[in-house]
Order: sequence, then structure tokens, then C-alpha cells
Amino acid sequence: MSLTLTRRSLLQASAVTAAATTFSQTSVATSHAVQNKRIAIIGSGYGGAVAARTLTSMGYTVDMIEMGADWENMTPRNGKVFTKMTAPSARSMWFKDRTDLPFSTIFGLDVVNQRIPRGAGVLDVEHFDAMKVYVGRGVGGGSLVNGGMAVTPSESFFKKVMPQVDSTEMFGTYFPRANAALQTALPPTDIIGTSKYYQFTRVGAAQGRRAGIKHQMVPNVYDWNYMRKENFGRVPKSALDGQVIFGNDYGKRSLPKTILKEAFDTQRVNLISMTEVENITQESNGSFSLALKTIDFDGNIVQQRVAEYDRVVMAAGSVGTSRLLMKAKAQGTIRNLPNSTGKSWGPNGNIMAARNISQATGTYQSGIPSMGLTNWDDSQNSVFAELAPLPIPVLEMRTSLYLAITNNPNLGSFTWNAAKNSLGLNWTESMSAPSVLAAKNFLDKINAANPGSSYRNDLFDNRKIFADYFSYHPLGGMVLGEATDLNGEVKGVPGLFVMDGSLIPGKIGVNPFVTITALAERNMDRLVSASRFN
Repeated sequence: MSLTLTRRSLLQASAVTAAATTFSQTSVATSHAVQNKRIAIIGSGYGGAVAARTLTSMGYTVDMIEMGADWENMTPRNGKVFTKMTAPSARSMWFKDRTDLPFSTIFGLDVVNQRIPRGAGVLDVEHFDAMKVYVGRGVGGGSLVNGGMAVTPSESFFKKVMPQVDSTEMFGTYFPRANAALQTALPPTDIIGTSKYYQFTRVGAAQGRRAGIKHQMVPNVYDWNYMRKENFGRVPKSALDGQVIFGNDYGKRSLPKTILKEAFDTQRVNLISMTEVENITQESNGSFSLALKTIDFDGNIVQQRVAEYDRVVMAAGSVGTSRLLMKAKAQGTIRNLPNSTGKSWGPNGNIMAARNISQATGTYQSGIPSMGLTNWDDSQNSVFAELAPLPIPVLEMRTSLYLAITNNPNLGSFTWNAAKNSLGLNWTESMSAPSVLAAKNFLDKINAANPGSSYRNDLFDNRKIFADYFSYHPLGGMVLGEATDLNGEVKGVPGLFVMDGSLIPGKIGVNPFVTITALAERNMDRLVSASRFN
């Protein structure tokens, strides 16, 4: 079976045998597992990265299967691998003819999204009837395309959402471990307090303060020392040059620079990029056959094959993992998948809104957010609102933009459409109503305290004031303790594990990737201790 399409993978594959032999001299038991158990990790986002690092550090060899590109080894163009938001290319979006940004118009004019060549770009949008979900494509998953806001939820809300998990252990051990592994850091006041690139943040905080709403600095994975140099023009600009949602070239510590790098450095990861898992079949002996399709950057099929594994870690994200398992359940290719497969999905209460204000917010805006406004008290009125950038070159927009996270009680579920051979989602516009109401009450208060403020209705689809039709933070589908046991192993399907955002039932109150990472750390500790990969 071909294992590679990238230079990194070629080097790693050549070293696997030597690495396994060296390890066997120190651990007979683990050596037996390395030689005899074939392990696949589907996806390379936060959960997949933790699974790979944990297993390889124990001496296991794993195949990591990623449908997107290995961007770390992509040839730069004009000095950069990724594009900025205002100059997209085929590298920007996953096989789209046109970009698909969260805000679609300015002044009601269709001038935001641009036509692009089709290619295996870094950002994808999964479309459902009343919801579209943004996902990352490439080695590193969502870490490549998010704003890097690394927020730990409050312990009180974590206990409400996931009472089946020991919160003392999570907050004493696994959240600190996750933050250390991700290399999170609070934004420094010298940048946020003085840089012209964060004028929008300072203005947003002041407007919230007048309404009696608290603001807080939010940790990020961005290298703030690099941003200092960007700010003074000493290094090539990245976050300060409109790079965020289509990838970031320099300062951002995405997973290939942190947790995945640790795994790759063991030389026990066979990286299989540009390869989609189309089907999973459980064989009579309990192993799993994966139907794989490898493409080139233009979408041409390079190879189709079947690979067999003894253990499979699902880390394709809430939508990706649910798609594969809903398909397997509908087609009967995996026996005994639980009835809770595909259940308890939610968009983390995501709502985006914008306000016209009287103050200038700056024509230069960093792509990396640094602060949030919050009234969070665990009630249904709770809002955590990221002060988001609206970087429109040349134009002074006098606009505060918010990505709000709310405590929406509604949960949806995935479905499988056999006729279309596609995943569906039971989520309606009315199910977003509690999120819209909470965001409206929150922002109404800020408007009332700041004369001259009003809502913008010219940025989002159908002139909506509150964009309730997309999510950056899809959660649920294979919830811990429901579809899986309390360690992430799928109920009724030994050897099949889930290690991504689908473990969390619909919401977590903050940007979720630190929680996903911490849960994966916890689950992998337990699974390895229980010898579930032997």
C-alpha cells in the first residue's frame, strides 16, 4: 500500500522500521504492539494530533490519514504558502469556484467573495439546509484556519455540559497540559494597548465597559513576539497582513508546529495526505477496512485502495466523523453502532453580528483576535462575544464585529440520505432562536449605552442582523458516555475510538479547541493504560 504523497511522509516511512527496532530493545511488550497492531488515525486536528503524539511516544507506529494537503511542505508562492483574505487563490478554499466568507456583502453589495480556481484549498464549508459549518482542510485541521483563541471554559459550565467527566481531574491536570502543549499565551498589553492594528479591540472594550459588560484578554496560540516584530515592520507580516481564515504563514503556532511536530519527530507517523476515507467496514475478525481515495491538488484521482487496520481513531471533526459513522450505520458496514450515533449536535451557540458606531475602529486590523466581552453566568442569557476583526483595506468601517458564543439548549442530529448518499442535519432556523435572543439582549445593552450606535444589516445573507446560519465550532455527534464509553471507545465496536469535537454535546461556552485537546489527553491516557491499543 502506498503511504505517502509528501516529502515528510517519504522521510518518515523510511525511518519507521529502524525506529521500531530501536524501541524494541527497551520494551518488549510495546514492541509486540508496534509490530502486530495496525493503527489508523483519521484526521489530523486537535484530537488526532494528541492521539498520534501519545501513541508514538509509547512506541506505536500509526498511519495518519488526512484528506487535505501537507501545507508545511507546500511550495511557497511569492514567499508565502497561504493567502490573505483579500487575495484568495485555489489554496484558499476546498474545491470552490468562489470564496464563501462569513460576511457576504458590504453596504449590501456583493463585493466580498471572489471567484477563484478550484483546488484543495485550506478552508472548506459543509452546507446543510439551515446551517453551514466551516472546517479546516490539511495537516493540522481546524488549527490552520481558526483565529487561535485558546479559551478554557469555566469549571461550573463544563460540569453542566459534561457531568460524566471528573472536572477536578480535567482542570487540575488536562486543561493545564493542553494549554502547555498548544503553547497558549495571553496577549501582551503593549501590543493590544498601543498598536494601530488593535484599535478595533480597544474601542470594542470601551463600548462594552460603558454598558457595564466585562471584557477579558483571551489566550492565543499566536507568537506575540513575532507580532511585535510585525508591528514594527521587522519581519514579513502575517496576522497583520490579513492572514487568518485562509491560513497563516509565520506567527501562528498551529498544530504542525506544536503537538503534531512532536509526533512527527518520533518518525513513527506515516502521513497519508490528500487522502479521503470514503467508507469504513468492520470485518468478521473485528478489524476495519478503510476505502481510501487519494487525489492531487486539482482533484484528479491518483489512487483508490483498501487498507486494513486493527484499531481506528476517528478524529475527522464533528461533521467528518459523524459522516463516516452515520454512513456505516445506515449501510450496515459496522455492526452494533449505538443508536446515539449522530445525536446531540450543536453549533456552540455561534451568532455573528455587527454594530455601526460613532468611533473609528481602524483601517488596519489584526486577523488575530485578543479579547472578548462576557456576561457569562451559565444561564440561557449567557454570552461570550469575541471582538472580531473586520479588515477592509482603505475603508474606515466604524464597525464593531462580534462572534458570539451562547448557551443554546437546543441540540440537533445528523441523518443519512441513502438516495443522495450524503449526510444531513436536523437543524432549523428556529433552533437558533435562543442564541439570537441572547445575543440581541447583550448587544442591545451596548447600543443603549453608546449613543449613535445601531445594528448593521448589510453584511450577512438576506440582510440578517444576526447571522445564525453558520458555525465555526461544530460539536457533537458521538458524545462521550453516550455513543462512546467514558474513554472515547465506541460502544459495541471494540477498537474504534473517537477523539474530536464530536465527543462534546453541542456547546462548551467558549472556543472549543482547548477542551477538545484536553479531553483527548484524558482519553488517550486512559485507553493506553487499559492497553486498548495492544
